[in-house]
Parts: sequence; structure tokens; C-alpha cells
Amino acid sequence: MHTKTSGAMRQALSGGRGATRQAIRLPVMAACALAVSGAFAEEPAIRLDEISVTATREARASADVPQAIAVVGKEALADKKMFNVKEALQDIPGVLIDSKNGGFDARLIIRGAGLKAAYGIREIMVLRDGVPLSDPDSFTRLDFVDTQDIERIEVAKGPGNLFATGSTGGAIQIFSKSVFDDKANSAKVGFGNQGTQNYHLRYGGKISPDQALAITFTHRQVDNDWRYWNTFDTTQLSLKHGLILNDADILESEISYAESNMQLPGAMDNTAANGYLFNRFLDSGKQEGTSEAWKNSGRYSKVVFFNSRLEMQRGDFTFKPRLYYNTWYHYHPVTGIINETENWVWNLGADLEANYKHRQGSLVGGLTVRQERIPDSRKYEYRDVTTIAGGPQAGRITATLSDAKGALAEIDNATTLLTGVYVQESWRPSERWIVDLGMRYDVVNYDDDSYQLRKYDYATGKYVAGDGRTVTNKTFNLLAPKLAASYRLSNRLNLFAMVAQAGQMPSSGELSANPGLDAPLSTNYEFGLKGRGENWQFDTSVYFNPVEKEIVQQSNGGVTNYVNAGQTEKLGFEFAGRMAVARGWEIGGHYAYADYSYREFSEPVRVGAATVNQDRAGKTLPFVPQHQYGVFVAWKHQGWRARVGANTWGEYWLDNANTEKYKGWSWVTNASVGYQIGQHSLTVNADNLFDQYYAAEVKKDTTGKVTYTAAAPRTLMLTYRYDFR
Repeated sequence: MHTKTSGAMRQALSGGRGATRQAIRLPVMAACALAVSGAFAEEPAIRLDEISVTATREARASADVPQAIAVVGKEALADKKMFNVKEALQDIPGVLIDSKNGGFDARLIIRGAGLKAAYGIREIMVLRDGVPLSDPDSFTRLDFVDTQDIERIEVAKGPGNLFATGSTGGAIQIFSKSVFDDKANSAKVGFGNQGTQNYHLRYGGKISPDQALAITFTHRQVDNDWRYWNTFDTTQLSLKHGLILNDADILESEISYAESNMQLPGAMDNTAANGYLFNRFLDSGKQEGTSEAWKNSGRYSKVVFFNSRLEMQRGDFTFKPRLYYNTWYHYHPVTGIINETENWVWNLGADLEANYKHRQGSLVGGLTVRQERIPDSRKYEYRDVTTIAGGPQAGRITATLSDAKGALAEIDNATTLLTGVYVQESWRPSERWIVDLGMRYDVVNYDDDSYQLRKYDYATGKYVAGDGRTVTNKTFNLLAPKLAASYRLSNRLNLFAMVAQAGQMPSSGELSANPGLDAPLSTNYEFGLKGRGENWQFDTSVYFNPVEKEIVQQSNGGVTNYVNAGQTEKLGFEFAGRMAVARGWEIGGHYAYADYSYREFSEPVRVGAATVNQDRAGKTLPFVPQHQYGVFVAWKHQGWRARVGANTWGEYWLDNANTEKYKGWSWVTNASVGYQIGQHSLTVNADNLFDQYYAAEVKKDTTGKVTYTAAAPRTLMLTYRYDFR
């Protein structure tokens, strides 16, 4: 949402390698800080609260939003190289995010939502400038997000905001740079190790008193030569147009094209049969191969995206219609099969929003309609494979040799239609109180007609005859009410409480695996305290989040299934704060405690040829650490800026049965140093500064197989930026 008002507002508010390294890491960071402190006389640091629109659909200081929300502003983003949204979100408590190759891919979990996703983002709504990037079934691709064109990012956690269509995990809104902001014009060139390159140009301005035009070009690539099959490149081009219709109306439109090529590396086991791959990675920092048979996974995509947003204001009434359309093609080799959308998928939607400001607050309401059509989607066998030659395992696929497609395996046609209405009253009975009473109601209809000629059989490791034609038609009614209140205790402290609920449609992939899935229902009870001072701020909250019929991802000997758990319960505490401790110096940190468990869950487990249900009641959800925390130190003076931050994920269970834990990782450190003089600036970024070797994710399936996904070793990048003025 870029308007004259919002644009002005933005401008105004604008496991490692041993105990020795663990022991020296924090003292080294402290010594670096002390060495520089006192070297210069700095200007005083003043922190101003960020503006949020994601949770309530109206511009409001984040301290006044009665919900846990984090805003990553322009200054914070300036310290990042921004190859991936991970870099912006990794310091937010309750948000778990990582990337397999540093490209656009990201596995994102917010308070446990998104845990079921084998890849990509699910259960979390992602928007860009108010336009949803998530499909109607909640699956989100980030391949057409230009991370170099981001102004700020807002994260609203859990159910309870009007943007989150059928989303239990919350919403992430990415705001791009406004077409009317000529201060955003710049050119960037960056180079780093691992074959990292970045080229970015953004140039625009007024072409007449009431029109503006801006063009953006970005090319990013990473070779990732520390690991086999892990290259990434993307090229993105966009054209934005802004038209001031009169003193109160504004129209902004954008059309963009993105082409991305991403190889997805396989995981490792640590068995003698495969040469202890993970131990060798811990010793050398290089992943020499994968223990998986599917060695050539990837996603190669082309996306055309268009959106147009009008804002009309008449006195106290504002009307904000949005129209958006994207069409995309992808070639997507995954486990056992290759997906290709030969006829481009298209997604068309509109959002009609109205806002009325009255004497004691404001009323917002609207209508959303979206349809996604996936015509004639195809699945293929892998063409180039090696198999076992003889014996009882004869014909079993042991490895792929390329990502080339072979025989046709399946033809699929799917349509998803979402219609929704929303309304929220923000009542201000006095200067101290804000009460938000709102509701969304979404109806999602999913139709799928598939004909399966061939399929990969996990038991035999071969391609076999398919199941023929399958027709699925399901409708999900998703109600999301919310009641929240904020009370200003003083000019610096705001107390808030909320109760909210949301349903979540299963994704199309989950329904294909299990058409009987029901929509989970998540209810969140939360209260917290927000503090804002001249040179400090903090946010803290406690929440209790029971989920009925939570969708759980389950792996049985390589077969990924999805089942509904009876009930899970999530109890958590979060804190994030920052403070200016001296002129030019700032420190901060965050902490999250998570106690997530199954209250009712009977997990189907294959035992030989039979499937036996195992009771998991009382067990802890896997992968989510009980403790997540981090600290940072930042400094700024006369063109110089520097930041050092370190994060930790505590230990976590590997499976639903809680049979084994992974120790997590400690104090992985990222740093940046930059200097700007006039229109020129240089920035050096170092991610994983101390070059720790560890697993970003460890999983254990029901057969007892443990796999490790390696985290990236140290990456360095030097970026030069020229600001057009």
C-alpha cells in the first residue's frame, strides 16, 4: 500500500567445530566493540516506533497494535545484503527461518505454523504491497520477490489479522519502494565468495507533475561450491507507474517478470554405508554428496506478475480496490517425480477494501475474490537413473543422474476458488484504550481431476502402474474472529490482550496425498507489554495456542504423508528489545520459549507390511527448539555503520515419537561494516563469521533413518552502492 500519506509517513519514520571456538566467540565480539568504542564522539541515537498496517489494515504505531508484531524497517535492512528474506527475519523471536541455498527458497515457521511443509512456506500469508503472494491454499513461492527492492517488512504472528486469508500462522507483508520515492534510486554491484554476485539498478522519478515511473532490474547468483548441486540464479525486471488523480486519489500499478533457476541439494545421513557424510561435512565444511537417491531436485521458474492499487479518499471515507494477476511456469524435480506446468498456471484476484473514520475510531471492511487455475499440469518419471541389476532388489532406483524428464506419469487439472469477507471495528472509547473487534470469513473450493498413468512406489523403489483417474472436490469454510485491546499504561508502556481464531485449508499437495484431510482450527490467547522510549523499546508477550486437527507431516521410509492430529497445544513466551547505550551505540536481543506438545495424536506407522497407530499424546512437536535467542551490537557515526549479531537455536526432537534430539546450534554470528560518503557507499557482509559447520535441520523418519541438511559455511560479500540524487 503506497499512497502519498504512507510514503510521507515512511520518510518521517524512516554445533560448530569444538569447544575452543565456542569459548572465544563472545569475548572476540566484545573485544571488537570495546576497541572501537570511544574512538569518536557520536551523535545521539533516537529510536522512533515503526508504523504497522498489517494487523489492522490501518496505519498505526506498532506499540498501539494489540498483537505480537515485528517491523523490520529501512535502517535494519540497510545492514543486510538481502539475498533472501531469511536475513531480515532471523532475529525475530518465534520465527524460525532458513534457506538451503541462499536464493529465494526459505523454510519458514512462525510459532509452529508451517512445520508441516517439506519445503516452501505454508500456513503463513505472505503479501507484497497488500497483494497476496500466497496461493488460495496457502502455499507461497518467493521466486518473484525482488529482495533488493524492499522498503520494510512486517510480521504479524498467529491468527488474528484481516490480511491473513485462511492462515493460522499469521501474515508477512513485504513493502517495496514507492514509485514516488526518488531517494530510492540507486545502483549496486556486489561480489563474494561461493561465486556470489549481485547487480541491481533502480531508477525513476516524476515524468509529469502528476505521474511517476520507476524501473528496477536485479540479477543475483550463487555458485555454492561448498556443496554439490546447489547453484542459484535469478533475473528480475519490474516497471512501476504512479498516477496522482487529484488531491485525494492515487493509482499505482506494477508489472514484473522474474526468471529463476535453483538447484535443491539433498540431505546427508551419517551411516557407514554412505561414508559418514555428515561427519565429513563437520570436518571439512564441504558436502560431498547426498545419501538420497534423488540427487537432482530443483525449481526452475518463470513468473509474470501484475497488480494495480487505487486509493480514493472522500472526507472520512477511503476506498482501496486492488486487482492482481500472476501467471507462472515451473519445472520442479522432487522426490520420485518431476513436476511441470506446461500450460502456465494463472492466479487472478481482487480485494475491495473500504475504511470509515468515525468519532470514536474506525470501521474497515471488504471483499476478497481469488481463483487459481492449474491447467494440464504434468508429472514425469526421471529419465536418467541407476538401478540395482539383480537379486530381490532388482530394478530399484539408487540414484538420479540428471533432472531430465522421462515418461509421462500423470496429468492433472486443478482449480481453487476463494471468496472472503472481512470487517473490523477499531473502537477508541478513551485516549488510553483501543479495542479491535473483527472477523474474516473465507470459503475455499478445491477441484482436482487427475489421471495417474505411472507412479513411484516407495516400497519397491520402482515406477509402477498408476491409480488411474481421481476426482477430488472439497469446500472449506474458514471463520476467523478476533477480539483484542490495547491499554496505554503511560506514555511509554502499552498493555495488550487478544483472543483470535483461524482455520487453515490443507494445501493442494497435502490433499493429493490425503484427500480426507480436515481444516485445522487454531485459537490464540495472548497478552503482552510493549515499551517505547526515546532510546529504547521492547515487546514481550505470553501466548497459549491450542490447535484442533493440526496437519502433521509424517515420513515413512521416504514416503511423505499428511495426517490430522487430534489436538496440539502451544505455550510460549517472547521478548525482543533494543537500547541506545551510548552515543552511536546500540545493543539488543531476543528470546523465545516454546513448549509445543500433542494432546491427542495417533500416528500411523508402517511396521513391515502393516500400518500400526502409535499414540503420541504428551509428545513434543519436532524441530521447534524450546529456546531460541540472540543478541546484537550496532554502531553508527559520520558515515560509518557496523553491526554484529549472534543467534542460537536450542536442542529439539527429531520425530513425533521423541526418540532422539539434535543439539541445535549456538552463537552463529553475522556481521556487517559499511561506510558512506556522499553518493557512494561500501558494505562488507559476513554471514556465519566464525565458519561454524552444523546442520540447519535434522529429521528422523518412522523407520529410524536420520538425515541432516547442512547449513552454509562462512560467506563474505562486498557491495558498492551509488545513490542517484
